[in-house]
Amino acid sequence: MSMVKVSPWPLRKLPAVITLAPLTDDAQFLARKLGTTAARLDVARAGYRIGVLYTGSMPEETRAKMGAHYTPPALCERLLDMATGAGVDWLRAKVLDPACGGGAFLSPLARRMATALEGCGAETVLRSIERRLSGNELDPFAAWLSEVFLDAAIADVCRAAGRRLNSVVRVCDTLEQFPGMNRYDLVVGNPPYRRVTLPAKQRERFGRSLFGHANLYGLFTDMALRYARSDGVIAYVTPTSFLSGEYFKALRGLLASQAPPVGIDFIAERKGVFDDVLQETLLATYRRGREPAAARVHCVAQDPSGSIRIVRAGSFELPERPEEPWLIPRSARQRDLLGRVSRLRYRLADYGYTVSTGPLVWNRHKESLRDEPAEGRYPLIWAESVRSGGVFEFRAEKRNHKPYFEPTAREQWVVTSNPCVLLQRTTAKEQSRRLIAAELPGSFIEAHGAVVVENHLNMIKPLNKTPPVSPAILTALLNSTTVDQVFRCINGSVAVSAYELQALPLPCPNEINRLERLTAQGARRDEFDRAVERLYRGTGG
Repeated sequence: MSMVKVSPWPLRKLPAVITLAPLTDDAQFLARKLGTTAARLDVARAGYRIGVLYTGSMPEETRAKMGAHYTPPALCERLLDMATGAGVDWLRAKVLDPACGGGAFLSPLARRMATALEGCGAETVLRSIERRLSGNELDPFAAWLSEVFLDAAIADVCRAAGRRLNSVVRVCDTLEQFPGMNRYDLVVGNPPYRRVTLPAKQRERFGRSLFGHANLYGLFTDMALRYARSDGVIAYVTPTSFLSGEYFKALRGLLASQAPPVGIDFIAERKGVFDDVLQETLLATYRRGREPAAARVHCVAQDPSGSIRIVRAGSFELPERPEEPWLIPRSARQRDLLGRVSRLRYRLADYGYTVSTGPLVWNRHKESLRDEPAEGRYPLIWAESVRSGGVFEFRAEKRNHKPYFEPTAREQWVVTSNPCVLLQRTTAKEQSRRLIAAELPGSFIEAHGAVVVENHLNMIKPLNKTPPVSPAILTALLNSTTVDQVFRCINGSVAVSAYELQALPLPCPNEINRLERLTAQGARRDEFDRAVERLYRGTGG
């Protein structure tokens, strides 16, 4: 196990804006213990552990506001390898991390630059790094940490040069900066993630990449496009939600037109990679001025030891309308399937359906929930009523769930009397099925007059009384293994949104008669699944 290299100079002075509180004897003992333990690790692992400790000690509200999450060293190195593959030359590249945190990327960047300059004098190496490496950081203490770990990362070069590295980190809000003539060969990092409400001027400035709600990582992606040279590379760690969410459709279109993707690595596990982050995440590289072409796709799994395993998942091409959800394989099995699927032009609208979210947000209407049926009350359909295997079972057994709703005169808009297909709106990739659908029987509506559908269900509603595909067959199709796999290649979050369902590629509606015959004959589930797979693969019935 390598030790952190000792700098011949004392720690850098803390910025004047930081005031340190006095520590108790116990806290001082713990701090010394932590420092001694960190010193036994290599610089990258020590910096990561201290960064995680720092963010973990923040008040929860402060941490959420900053969206601060530190990147494990192995993933940093993988992203920099991807940047190399995208064309970054470490001998010459000018690099910016616009949200550098505690220096998770700055330290390995400096080491790569120093390695590329091996054989040059130490002073030459330091000057080159100072000229080509930059970081921005909003938090003054995190910015100080970045410089401390940079000192440790290239301590041997500094010792040989007889001086320490001049400051390369600027304390500022990147979103308030204007690049001017400053352009970079690589913009890299793990920008903060959280939804934000923008002031009018910022919303106008970032309008080209916004649709509805703004998220910090989307804004930092827009900024990266502004900072990157005309042939520069962007390498980011972000949530996967931008791949399909409606709020990111303008950003997808902007990336496709200015910096198409070169490679995407999906991080296999949601838990245990980024502290307290349950969103799915990915590593991605983009290159400005690149003609849209097939981008490489891998899956990355991190071992308990911190090392990673990389598995090829195939490649993908942007859709004709790149603002639409991007269809990307997450495994070799999906790669084989998507070759045909990406060319399918049929959607739910071609089947005669539209999608909307269940209208009732129950906790805004608690006063109208009821335990018993009565005149003027309607069954309240919760997500738990939609069971696996396409079964609808009216139930309200979970905490706070009540089976009936009595709308006031102002709440009549939540009542529906039309049959539809119900589909659960929140599922996780770890579940055996992401799409869980059941037909809301017309007989049930007729028996009760109407129903109220809760917000955790999607309602897939016929556009008229005789859609080309029946609700029963559509339900079975959505519950099939193949359609579930196709949806996983679109979706980037735990939400199963109406927007994504409307973009889901489907077989030609004229070919569905084979499925209807199988259903009429009482075919087994596996036989039905094979028939759906043949339709998607274009091998007929």
